[in-house]
Amino acid sequence: KADAEQVSSSLGEEFFTSSLIALGLGMLGIFLYIASRYEMSFAIGGLIALAHDVLITIGAVVLFGGELSLIHVGAILTVAGYSVNDTIVVFDRIRENLRSQRGEVAEVINGAINATLSRTILTSLTTIITVLILSLFGSAALKDFSVMILIGLVVGTFSSMFVAPPVVMWWSRLRGSNLRREMLESTLEPEVRVAR
Repeated sequence: KADAEQVSSSLGEEFFTSSLIALGLGMLGIFLYIASRYEMSFAIGGLIALAHDVLITIGAVVLFGGELSLIHVGAILTVAGYSVNDTIVVFDRIRENLRSQRGEVAEVINGAINATLSRTILTSLTTIITVLILSLFGSAALKDFSVMILIGLVVGTFSSMFVAPPVVMWWSRLRGSNLRREMLESTLEPEVRVAR
């Protein structure tokens, strides 16, 4: 029996280590995707918002006395995907507004956040209601999964609106670059290449 416990314990530790590596690789892949599709400022904002969501979701589980398991790792990966989707929607609107609107960059970003706020809240509320029903009426394993996703949805909605865009502004100011100019240059580059 002691051998069986030792094997299952080491197997669980191996699965947990593998899942953490998968989470790290997933975050790296998301960072590279955002960096290639947008500018570095957006990639940094997306990565910090994602790390914010993952850390707060894990912290909430630990704070409430839960024990991290593979179910929780699956929920964390789900939360990360959902959060990145919300952040990308906000980033797309920021990019459109920076190309088409004049004015201070901070005001344009604020307008983009306001424009996507109702969509994000409605989408998140619909998902939260569904996950809440799962957490109330689901089995024990499903409750662990859905409670963690519920926490992640709230945190992810917050970060896509109030963490990622300010980090984008902060990073571009830290580098001393003009976000609008970077955006316009990145759009003109492919057109110049085609013209040549």
